[in-house]
Order: sequence, then C-alpha cells, then structure tokens
Amino acid sequence: MLPKKEIRLHQRLQLGLIHLAVAMTLVPINSTLNRVMIKELAISATLVAVLASLPYLFSPIQVAIGSFADRHPLFGKHRTPYIVAGLLLCVLGVIVSPYAAFAMAENFWGGLALGLVAFIAWGMGYNLSAVSYLSLASEMSGEKGRSRTVAVMFFMMITSIILTAIAISRMVDPYTPQAVLRAFWVVGLAALALGLLGVFRLEPRREADQASGDVHYTWGNMLRAVLGNRQAAYFFWYLIILLAAILGQDILLEPFGAEAFGMTVRETTRITAIWGGCMLAALAATGALESRTNKRSVARWGGIVALAGFILIVASGVSRELPVFYAGIVLLGTGTGLSTVSNLSLMLDMTTEGSVGLFIGAWGMANAISRLLGSVMGGALRDTISQATQDPLAGYLIVFSLMALMLLASLWMLRQINVRDFRQRAQTMGVVDRAALID
Repeated sequence: MLPKKEIRLHQRLQLGLIHLAVAMTLVPINSTLNRVMIKELAISATLVAVLASLPYLFSPIQVAIGSFADRHPLFGKHRTPYIVAGLLLCVLGVIVSPYAAFAMAENFWGGLALGLVAFIAWGMGYNLSAVSYLSLASEMSGEKGRSRTVAVMFFMMITSIILTAIAISRMVDPYTPQAVLRAFWVVGLAALALGLLGVFRLEPRREADQASGDVHYTWGNMLRAVLGNRQAAYFFWYLIILLAAILGQDILLEPFGAEAFGMTVRETTRITAIWGGCMLAALAATGALESRTNKRSVARWGGIVALAGFILIVASGVSRELPVFYAGIVLLGTGTGLSTVSNLSLMLDMTTEGSVGLFIGAWGMANAISRLLGSVMGGALRDTISQATQDPLAGYLIVFSLMALMLLASLWMLRQINVRDFRQRAQTMGVVDRAALID
C-alpha cells in the first residue's frame, strides 16, 4: 500500500483530471456518433447498440488488470503506466470511430471492421484506465479522505461531460462529415493532454515490498460472494434492472429527438448537456437530502423522478410537443443524479470488512451487465418494432415505456433491500465460505 499521508487538494484535482479525460472520450461516441449513425447514415440501431456496448463486454478484465498491476509495476509505478496506456487507447478509439461510421455507408463490411477496431480500442482503454485510476485514488486517499476524493472526481467528470457536449454541438453546426471528424480529433487530443497533466508526478514511487500482490480477486470469488448472500443477490439484480432502465436510453434519446422533432445534430447533442446539468444539480442536492433522510429514501425518489421523466418523454412523442420532451429530459437527468449518489452510498454499505473489493467488483459487474442489456435490448426492440409497424417513432416509444416499467419494478425491489440483514448474513458465513472468497 502507499504511505498513509493526507492527500492534498492538487492531488485530488489531478485524479479528477484523469477521470475527466476518460469521460470526455465517452461523449462523442455515446452522444454524437450514435445519432449520426442511426439518423444521418441510417445504420441499424441494433448494430449501433452492440458497438456501443463492446466496452462493457470487456469489463471483467478489470479484475485481471488490477491484480496484474499490483504485481507488475513499470518504472516503479503500479498505476500510472496503465492509466496512460488506457488513455491512449481511448483517444485512438474516439479519433477512428467517425471514420468507421462514414466508411460503413459506402463499404459496410470494411467500415464495420474498422468500427470494431475503434470500439474495442476504446473499450479496452476505458477498462484499463478506469480500474487503474480508481485504484490509485483509493490508495492515495485512504479511508477517511476517500469520499471527498470521489466527490471531486465525480463532479469534474459530470462537468466535463456537459462542457464537451456543448463544445461538440458548436463544432458540428452546421453538420458535415468533415465537421464531425474535426470535432472528434479536438476532443480526443484535449482529453489526452488533460489526462497526461493529471498523471504528471502524481503517483509516489513504491518499493517492491509495498506491492499488494499476494492477494487478488477473481470473478468467481465475486459471484460466490453474491450468490451466497440473499440480500447481496437481491441488490445485484436490483442494480441491473435499475441501471438498464435509467442508462439504457443513452443511444436512443438523441435519435428520438431527431425523429420526433426534426432536431439538428447540434440540438440533439445539447440534450446531453441538459441531462448532465440536471444530474449535476441533483448530485449537489443529494448531500443535503441524505442529512435529512436515509439513503434508500433518496434512491426511491430518484427512481420516481426518473420514471416521471420517461413518462413525459413518451407523452412528448405522442403529442409532438417539444417543451414536454425537454421537461422529460430535465426530470430524467435529475432522477439519475439522485439515484446515482444514493445507490453508490448503498453499494458502499453493502460490503463487509475484508471483502470490500469483492463486493464492489460484483456491483461493478452489475453495472456492466445493465449497460449492455439496456443498450442492446433498446436498440434491438427499436428496430424490430419500427420495422413491424412501419413507424420509426413507435419503436422509440415502446422502448421508453418498457424502461419506465423496469424503473417501476426496481422501486418495488428497493423496498426489499435490508443492509442490516446483508451484514448479518455476511458475518455469519462459515470459515470455509470465507476462505473461498479469497484466492
């Protein structure tokens, strides 16, 4: 472990810059590019969803990467080289992805091959960098300073998403393929510069005997830990259903705006900025709310507000009222913010001493599964229903309605979750069961 010293503000800001840089590369791929591919290039939403979900297919490698980095430092650093390598892959994926999209319109299979390279590069880079900088943040902050470090990193991440979305919306107005390519180059290079600034002289050099390579975790450990505790298993499925609903709209919301209201690329890209701004405001308000009520109540209200957002978005598609659509975006962003912070707090509560890494890994797997499920399911249903009804809008409305129902189901499941019961069951595990959790 790293020496237990009080982390300084500039170190927290540097960690935030790394988180910010990786988040910046996500915006053009999951915001602008999906709209261009589905609407302007008429590429199947199912295919777009599969490509966008590739990063989550690689999420299990985070366990192996983290364990490998613990045991194999480079140049005396256990995290920095892997962060830089991951960031480079993210930037490569961002820059290449629009070339692949436009190539698909003329040479589908050649463009698809290039697209697989781009999205796989971004997915590998995201997983490589994420597990590395989160591990570094945890090690440098210590138990007492961890919450403040996470808050700074998360705030900077959301802010970067908003500003990046605004910048891209301006760079692609008016829309041309050249403008899109230029915007992706600018975002990619800016993210690289900020990420390198973040890692500069950040990680202290560790001696060989400080490495924590004797103990490492596997996905088998995590699954056994979850399945062996009824409350943990329940929380696992709750996260999958909740996050699949609340985050599965990522690839469809902007194409829906274009289809239902004839919005330009600049206008639909601003949807991300509005959603992110409302999410940021909700994040700021959550601290005050949790001081007056419990985390589960805040999580419940987050789900309710997001549910109302989906209802308004569906209503806007039926009525073709743009103000109703924007109101739905505001509620969806606000509900996502409330839900994110409160459920993150619940995740931290749903751990036990000596098995924190295992349970956090399990909740991370639930997040990856939910994003994959939500994106692929949403894209496939949109295509199937739209083709069956010959109405492009019908597919979107059915998918958003289904996500509303999933949110409703998650609210019911939330009522069944009991942190105290979880801890009691975890503490009464037998010696053999405990030993099975750690290699």
